[in-house]
Amino acid sequence: MPPVDRLTPLLDRFHLRTRLFHSGPLCGATTFPADIGRGFLHVLREGELDMAVTRDDGSTERIAVTEPSLIFFPRPTAHVFFNPPTEESRFACATVDFDGGATHPLVQGLPPVVVLPLDEIAALRPALDLLFAEVDNVRCGHPLLADRLFEVVLIHVLRWMLDHPTRLPLPPGLLPGLSDERLARALVAVHQEPGGAWTLQTMAAAATMSRSAFAQRFRDVVGTTPVDYLTEWRLTIAQEQLRAGVAVGTIAAELGYASASAFSRAFAQRLGRSPRAWLALAA
Repeated sequence: MPPVDRLTPLLDRFHLRTRLFHSGPLCGATTFPADIGRGFLHVLREGELDMAVTRDDGSTERIAVTEPSLIFFPRPTAHVFFNPPTEESRFACATVDFDGGATHPLVQGLPPVVVLPLDEIAALRPALDLLFAEVDNVRCGHPLLADRLFEVVLIHVLRWMLDHPTRLPLPPGLLPGLSDERLARALVAVHQEPGGAWTLQTMAAAATMSRSAFAQRFRDVVGTTPVDYLTEWRLTIAQEQLRAGVAVGTIAAELGYASASAFSRAFAQRLGRSPRAWLALAA
């Protein structure tokens, strides 16, 4: 079977944006706070560093980075870089904003920090060379082009993760599911057509598997049932559309619900309040 595009349907629905904010040395201690909805992508071009990462429980993890590496914080995570007081540690740093913040389907399944030595991701080298050439030479359109090149780098990183699922300590979730050739076909089909008349049978057919084998494999790899994943995907889309001002009836029709009231019931069952009440609190 031909390969499927595992990223485009996701990133078409839930965009990512990067913004360059530093290029050059970092000396001493540099603190990066946890801003709501924002991650970081650092490229250590030369040198080494120690970093302190604040975990969800408030404890601190110290990590030594001893070679040029890409350091990705997909979610808001406070961290501090400790660099020697020299110019030997050179960086290119960008903020990362995912639509939906921590609820972005890709972000949910990633560890708090990902450290990838540049030598291990050779396919990233051409994109990094373009990025470094741009940040080193300020010319017309420099900020816009640097931001876009960081997006290219991040998409390459996500692609690498999908192609090397065992290289990171990933729990069951979307990334392992998309790394599974058969499950990926069902997941991509659901991502492309969230309002389709999906059932366990039709999702299994998309994966070219029997219902029982598909259901068991989906639960083992993704960590939830196919029907629950479909509901979560639809309601994640619904939340973004509500924020964008789309009417409840329009959302219900697009996502395959029989009526606005049926959609509202499903929304309230999963999120604890009606779409309008949820939006009032989210605004």
